[in-house]
Amino acid sequence: MDPLIILLAFGCGYLASLINLPPLVGYLAAGFALSTQGYQTGPVLQEIADIGVTILLFSIGLKLKIKGLLRPEVWGGATIHMLITVGIFAVGLMGLSSTGLAFFAGLDWTTALLVAFALSFSSTVFAVKILEESGRSSSLNGRTAIGVLIMQDIFAVLFLTFSTGKLPTPWALALIAILPVARWIFIRMLDRIGHGELQVLFGFFLAFVAGAAAFEAVGLKADLGALIVGIMLASHDRAKELANSLMNIKDFLLVGFFLEIGLAGLPSMQTLGASMILICALPLKIALFFWLFTRFKLKARTSFITSWNLANYSEFGLIVGTLAVNSGWLSSDWLLAIAVALSISFVVAAPFNRTADCLFDRFSSSLRRFQTAERHPDEEPYEAGTWKIIIFGMGRVGEGTYRYFTQKHGPVVLGLDFSDVTVDRLLEQGYQVALADATDADFWSKLPETGGQVQLIVLTIPNLQTQLHIAEKLRERQFPGEIAAIAQYDDEVDILREAGVHTSFNVFREAGIGLASHISKELDLSEIELLPEAE
Repeated sequence: MDPLIILLAFGCGYLASLINLPPLVGYLAAGFALSTQGYQTGPVLQEIADIGVTILLFSIGLKLKIKGLLRPEVWGGATIHMLITVGIFAVGLMGLSSTGLAFFAGLDWTTALLVAFALSFSSTVFAVKILEESGRSSSLNGRTAIGVLIMQDIFAVLFLTFSTGKLPTPWALALIAILPVARWIFIRMLDRIGHGELQVLFGFFLAFVAGAAAFEAVGLKADLGALIVGIMLASHDRAKELANSLMNIKDFLLVGFFLEIGLAGLPSMQTLGASMILICALPLKIALFFWLFTRFKLKARTSFITSWNLANYSEFGLIVGTLAVNSGWLSSDWLLAIAVALSISFVVAAPFNRTADCLFDRFSSSLRRFQTAERHPDEEPYEAGTWKIIIFGMGRVGEGTYRYFTQKHGPVVLGLDFSDVTVDRLLEQGYQVALADATDADFWSKLPETGGQVQLIVLTIPNLQTQLHIAEKLRERQFPGEIAAIAQYDDEVDILREAGVHTSFNVFREAGIGLASHISKELDLSEIELLPEAE
């Protein structure tokens, strides 16, 4: 690969991060810059991008529960939004065809409906990337956004099947029939696979062989296969570990995806004008998602942030455009217009996703008018308790912290986590835990007054920005107790202390101290001489 590609990708990604934008915006800019120098996408970059997307969809599946797709706000929101969006966009495009604008001249209803259908999708890659960066993948808004995207993927598979005229082979039924047996085998293999490079290789096998290749061989969408195989293993205790083992590889390969979009090239002024008109239609998608989610009883804040997660055009639009161009239904100019609109939508939506909470706070009085009186089951307010210690984040560190304080101080510890799977599992084990998204400002407004009885808050969330957000909210509420937090890197310790955290430590360094303490308690080390100062 040309070193210039890596240099520009890193440089632009780094500059984007310096101005508080997601690095993916920089990768898009790098792609555009390379296109001005005559670079074009090639088979190597295409392959890198495809591998990255396949691993991404497999990772999504590992985190997805089927019951999440059955929620009304997911299947209902996705279906209704697509129907309304296609109708309104098609009417709008036909209206533009009568304005005299050359780019839109000659559109018929078939073409308008096809383009509108392509524009009704939101980008799975973009949304998941944003949710992972913000640490909200398992929150209610994250689960809802991903669920809607999965429903859209299902619609995409149906469209590709019928539009190409290629029905799945009869072997597709046989493949679907053996999935339960395959799941049983894969689960037992995952139990015995270990934690090293073999686990990573097993993940690739599941995504590309058992998933993508098997589905493609019987006439089904390859990416759908990777997603379904991931879903099959989502309930396994090590599903999260498997997803984490693939994370860095996936993130690196997805750089190729964003570079490839930018390499579509800079458009003519006429095509750029058409793309900007398509961008001007994005607020309609956002507003419609917001209105629908609030109708399904989600709070205004959750609906608003979820809508911004979906506030973009999808790479699937390019697939539809390519199919339409190859079939003679659409001019090739439309393909470039959709590609440019897709790129611009990423650039526009990225900073708004970063500041969605602040935007909501600014317009909260108006936006909350759309809330229904009845609350979503996952957003019920909290009741006052006798808690003296609250732990944010009930992963392995949080769970261990909970057990220690409960054994030492009794049932005065409350654990909070935004993963419904984690909360349900711990509730079954007798833990005092509750579902909570600490990044949601409404969470803080719904907390009961405790009269200063909470004396310690422990932040075991492995995301610095979320920890800083919680620390800021605690300062605003004039929390009188102590705040402790974990850090993954040494430089985070000072950042947390400057933010008002009373004690912070590198969790990996302290793990060694904890291990030594545990060994000293469990084993007889009396024969090893103690130093005078340790006696």
